[in-house]
Amino acid sequence: MSTRAGLLEVADELYALGLPDFTPTRDARAKALKGTDLAGPVKALKKPSVAAWVVNLLVRREGEQLQRILEVGAALREAQASMSGEDLRALTRQRRQVTAAITQQARSLASAAGVKVTSAVGDQVEATLTAAMLDERCAEAVRSGLLVTALSTTGVGETDLSGAVAVPEALGFTATQVAETPAARPELHVVPDPEADAKAVAAAEEALAAAEEELSEAQAAYDEANGAVEELEARSMQVQAEIDELKRRLAELETTSEDVDDELDEAEDARTEAKQTLDEATRARDAAAGSVAKLR
Repeated sequence: MSTRAGLLEVADELYALGLPDFTPTRDARAKALKGTDLAGPVKALKKPSVAAWVVNLLVRREGEQLQRILEVGAALREAQASMSGEDLRALTRQRRQVTAAITQQARSLASAAGVKVTSAVGDQVEATLTAAMLDERCAEAVRSGLLVTALSTTGVGETDLSGAVAVPEALGFTATQVAETPAARPELHVVPDPEADAKAVAAAEEALAAAEEELSEAQAAYDEANGAVEELEARSMQVQAEIDELKRRLAELETTSEDVDDELDEAEDARTEAKQTLDEATRARDAAAGSVAKLR
């Protein structure tokens, strides 16, 4: 196994631990690896912030559901290019509902694991999930389960992820799923709330269903608009062909008009000469007629 692969494996295990257990376990693993290429990199792994840990926990506990939400986010990113301002505002509301619901679920999971999530941390968790829906690279960072800090993005331009994940190779890595929440430390006296978990799951699934319905409607609107565009493009090509034909015909007529003008000029010159000849002949005849009259 390469050093990078080995580091990812160790990191995957460490970032699945309860938050208080991270540092002592990491140091123990680094000590056990002393004399190997992994000792230094393992020792250098940073303890995640509370918000990052909560998102990592969500990824490992509810990976399938989170993956569905991220897929909806990807589909919405593709669809929003053809949406109107009103549709985009509705999309933003749906996205907020989804992220708010899944954030509540993440807080419940953290509470069951013995970690209190403050409002500020909850906001960071929601910002991270929003970033994952808006940006594919942020989504990859979230899927890794190796976040070190919370994420944020406007969805415009490339998001700087340097230092956001435990190791650069985390992008493209998928966290190992865990069956149970890490046990709460006795001194925290935190009691899991199954009812809150169920409500959070139901809310997240309801918001997801609404977002998927919104996506379906947006896709239908896009398909209709795209069909209209294709029809108009075909009509535009036909009209352009007719314009080209008319331009060609106009060019021919302009050439013919120039030729006719030249012939007209020549004909007018010939007529002028013929008129002069006619006038001269008329005068000669009149003179001869006068002579005849005098002789009679």
